[in-house]
Amino acid sequence: MAKYILLSTLTPEGQKTLKTKPERIKEVNKEIEAYGVKVLEQYAVLGPYDFVNIVEAPDNDAVFKMSVELGSRGTIKMLSMPAVTIDQLIKNLK
Repeated sequence: MAKYILLSTLTPEGQKTLKTKPERIKEVNKEIEAYGVKVLEQYAVLGPYDFVNIVEAPDNDAVFKMSVELGSRGTIKMLSMPAVTIDQLIKNLK
């Protein structure tokens, strides 16, 4: 399974949801798994993004579908990036 970094920002609607129901974050993580994507780590951050997630997925298509489905709700905007470990990068470059 491949790893991906997801950078996400909440829309004003998403911010309202988070304020009134913070546990919604955990519910969304379960919904993400329905698309074949597993949340490995999740951080709330300050700056241009609200959350950084490290996820594992079978392929780009699973991440793409998850991103479109979540984004279509109007509560979040997401940037998805495939990631490889440094050791894997070195191996690939040899």
